Amino acid sequence: MTNNKVLVVGGAGYIGSHTCLQLASKGFEPVVYDNLSNGHEEFVKWGVLEKGDIRDRQRLDEVLARHKPRAILHFAAMIEVGESVKDPVSFYDNNVIGTLTLLSAALAAGIEAFVFSSTCATYGLPESVPIDEQHRQAPINPYGRTKWVCEQALKDYGQYKGLRSVILRYFNAAGADPEGRIGEWHEPETHAIPLAIDAALGRRDGFKVFGTDYETRDGTCVRDYIHVLDLADAHVRAVEYLLDGGDSVELNLGTGTGTTVKELLNAITEVSGRSFGIDYVDRREGDSTTLVANNDKAREVLGWEPQYDLAAITRTAWNWHSRRNQGA
Repeated sequence: MTNNKVLVVGGAGYIGSHTCLQLASKGFEPVVYDNLSNGHEEFVKWGVLEKGDIRDRQRLDEVLARHKPRAILHFAAMIEVGESVKDPVSFYDNNVIGTLTLLSAALAAGIEAFVFSSTCATYGLPESVPIDEQHRQAPINPYGRTKWVCEQALKDYGQYKGLRSVILRYFNAAGADPEGRIGEWHEPETHAIPLAIDAALGRRDGFKVFGTDYETRDGTCVRDYIHVLDLADAHVRAVEYLLDGGDSVELNLGTGTGTTVKELLNAITEVSGRSFGIDYVDRREGDSTTLVANNDKAREVLGWEPQYDLAAITRTAWNWHSRRNQGA
């Protein structure tokens, strides 16, 4: 096959860049399309960078015509839940209008394989745990709703326009490339593991735990942390699945193992060898008690199996943050 190009939209970001690493290792040629609003040019180490915005149809058409990719992976979204409540307009503009513009360009270019980054936030507050793909989708914030709207569009485009897609609903992405070449770098940072590591490194004053009275084994929220390279592996498998003629499908990506906030902080204390201040405060509105994936379907459809446990997640994250990412 002469052309093994894949367009990775948002490929200069956290999960996108790790997916480019994985794609390149499997013989694909990543073409990164990113406006660098949240991505980092120095993360484009595998494949070429085409700067552009997903809302710019003319630019998308140019890039698709030049590279003729066989598939598109779409990571370019605004993701911060709190920000989506403050500024829903930007989230709908980027996440929904941007995705619809990208889909129109994909259809015009004859692309048949599309992998979409979605989220467990589309489920809202879980009615049963672990959560499988049949769980009712009732997102509780604008971020989750923008992803849910895009999922509906993909299903319609599949049914009526023949665009086959894999929708991947992530749980909590975490960790970094074990070699420390790329890692998690958000500005501002809102994710628990980097915040706790920054506290251990003395870059911020302590760590806030929101709520200690949940019905869990130690009173703190439970989350399913999945290593970013396990996510990347699932994306590459999803591309291969679609290129082999696979039908549209939606899949959860999580380990199936829940970790409480206290357990997470203990793991970071252990890997860093440092203690840090922990401030126990009231619950945050909208936080679910427990979010854990049932990942049976991803195993069955993609033959995918998470390889990294919590110790590996915290170790690779610590390695990246302590050695490489000195902040802006």
